Amino acid sequence: MLIDPWEQIVSLRRQGLDLVVVTLTAARGSVPGQVGAKAVITQQGRASGNLGGGKVEAKALALAHDFLHGDSPCLTVTWNLQRDVGMTCGGEMSFLFEKITAEAPWHIALFGAGHVAQALVPVLTTLSCRIDVVDTRADWLERFSPSPKLTCHQVESIADGVKLLTPSTYVLCITQGHSSDLPVLEKALRHHSSLPFLGVIGSPAKRATLLRELREKGFEPHELEKIICPLGLPIGGNDPAEIAVSIAAQLLGCHDATNR
Repeated sequence: MLIDPWEQIVSLRRQGLDLVVVTLTAARGSVPGQVGAKAVITQQGRASGNLGGGKVEAKALALAHDFLHGDSPCLTVTWNLQRDVGMTCGGEMSFLFEKITAEAPWHIALFGAGHVAQALVPVLTTLSCRIDVVDTRADWLERFSPSPKLTCHQVESIADGVKLLTPSTYVLCITQGHSSDLPVLEKALRHHSSLPFLGVIGSPAKRATLLRELREKGFEPHELEKIICPLGLPIGGNDPAEIAVSIAAQLLGCHDATNR
């Protein structure tokens, strides 16, 4: 089955991989490839494509691998196949090397590793994201299935995990209750005023209490508007699996809207 190089480029970038696209841009005389042929190369080698095979393709792939680790975004070369490559063909081939960097991974931070988080993380790991889960309880953190997208952090105080955040982190407070949610929210808001998503599991009554106490700590109304509570779309029931789906859907909707 032929692989569409453009679709593969998008897929590899979303997986967090840098890559080089090599295109045969010109040919003269007897050559093994066709103008327009492409190959996609990552750190692991050729992902797809055909540049004609033989010594010239091997030379192009080797150069692509070195180019991947350099600073230049673009490179063009023209090789005489006899003189530069050691082939018996007498033609010339020109190649364009284009470096394409990986997308910055979507970062999600979950504060709390309880029942809802246990149901939510397996859903999130199917997405192109990087997940940090923070909790004080080692036994709950150990319940997560290993994933290259998931990192668990046991901390002394749940708010210690705020140091993991960046201004583009999507934050979920799913802790054991109000007393552990509040310090996370306070610290997150003080350190990162532009978080794209700051959600807290709970009821409208809990939201009112949180906002009142944060106002008492000096936060302005416009700073508190971003807090989403209740967390999740108004679908499903109170089962952790259904809550997890509602939260994942809300996160995805917000992420798509932010990145259009």
